[in-house]
Amino acid sequence: MISDETKISIIIPVFNEVDSIHNIVSDLRARYPAYEIIVINDGSTDNTAAEAQKAGAKVFSHPYNIGNGAAIKSGIRVATGDILVFMDGDGQHNSENIAELLKYLPEYDMVVGSRANADQASLGRALGNTIYNRFASYVAKFPIKDLTSGFRAVKSNVARNFLYLLPNTYSYPTTITLGILRSGLSVKYVPIRILKRKAGTSNIRLADGVRFFMIIIRICTLFSPMRIFLPVSVTLFLMGLLNYLYTYVMQNRFTNMSVFMFVASIIIFMMSLISEQICQMRFERRATPRPVRVKEPDDNSGRLG
Repeated sequence: MISDETKISIIIPVFNEVDSIHNIVSDLRARYPAYEIIVINDGSTDNTAAEAQKAGAKVFSHPYNIGNGAAIKSGIRVATGDILVFMDGDGQHNSENIAELLKYLPEYDMVVGSRANADQASLGRALGNTIYNRFASYVAKFPIKDLTSGFRAVKSNVARNFLYLLPNTYSYPTTITLGILRSGLSVKYVPIRILKRKAGTSNIRLADGVRFFMIIIRICTLFSPMRIFLPVSVTLFLMGLLNYLYTYVMQNRFTNMSVFMFVASIIIFMMSLISEQICQMRFERRATPRPVRVKEPDDNSGRLG
C-alpha cells in the first residue's frame, strides 16, 4: 500500500467528451480530493475543456487532434505525481476501482484493470482482444489478461522511462505493457467491471483493429524479436524438409524450392540472433533502477511546451 505522502496524478485523455467529462471529474474530485486530476484535451471541437475545468481539473489542450497516445504522453510530461493513474474520459471506468489499483503499489511497478470478455463493446472486439492477449503473452512469457486496457496505475519514473517509445495512437497500453515486462519490471492485473457508456460513441473503429494488430506485431518484434522470427524460421525449415522428402521419394531429386526454403530459414534465424542482441543492448542502456524514491508533495504543476 502506498503511503499518505505519495502524490497521485490521475490523467484523463479526452476528445469530444463534453457529455461525460464534467461528471467524471466531479466524482474524482469528491472521492479523491488530494489527488491531482489532469485532463488532456486532444483538440476537442466541443466544450469538453471548459466542462473539465469547471469541474475542477487541470486542463491542458492540444491545438488539434493528435491521438489518444499523444494525450497520454502529454499527461505524463505535465503530471507531478509519484504514481500516475490513466483512465478514459467516456465514463466507462469506475473511479472506485482506482483505490483497488493503488493497493498493489509500490509492490508492483504497474497495476492494470482487467476487463471481462462480457464487458467488451462487441463480440468481435472481445475475440480480437483475446487474440492480442494470447499473442502478447507468448512474446512476453507472462500471462497478459488485458493488453489494451486504458485503466492502469504506474510509477511515474517507470512511465517516463518508456515515454520515447509510446505511439500517438490507441496502442500505448500495448507498448508500455510489453516494455515494462521486457525490462524485468512487475505487472499486476486486477479484475474490474466496465460501466455502460452513458453518452457519445466510441472513437475506435474497425480499421483501428487492423492497425492494432500491425502495431502489436511491430512492438513484439521490437521487444522480443526472436519470439517472432524463430517460429517463421522453423516453419520454413520444416516446409523445406517435407518438400525435399516428397520430391526425393516421388521424383528422386532435390528441388530448388527446398533449397530456397532451407536458405530462407537460415537467413531469418541469423537475423533473429542479431535483432535479439540489439534489443538486449538497448534495454540494458535504458534499464530502470529498481529502487523508487518517493518525492515530497509539490504544489507546482508543469505546463505543456
